[in-house]
Amino acid sequence: MKKYGFRIRTRTGMIVENLNIQARDRAEAEHKLSQVYHHCEILECQELDPHLKGDGLDLESMISLINKQTGGN
Repeated sequence: MKKYGFRIRTRTGMIVENLNIQARDRAEAEHKLSQVYHHCEILECQELDPHLKGDGLDLESMISLINKQTGGN
């Protein structure tokens, strides 16, 4: 499964950004989107890279966090 990021304009004209939908392909993601936002206009769509998690925690960060909470060095 892949994740797709959407930026849309709703039928009332409101802009909605950062809609993330998980699907097998773009067509399925657009179908899921249209079920929630009827008659929306897709302004932008991009396949999100699963390896770019942003500021996620890795193992070293988790160990450091646990040490801080338990008072260890």
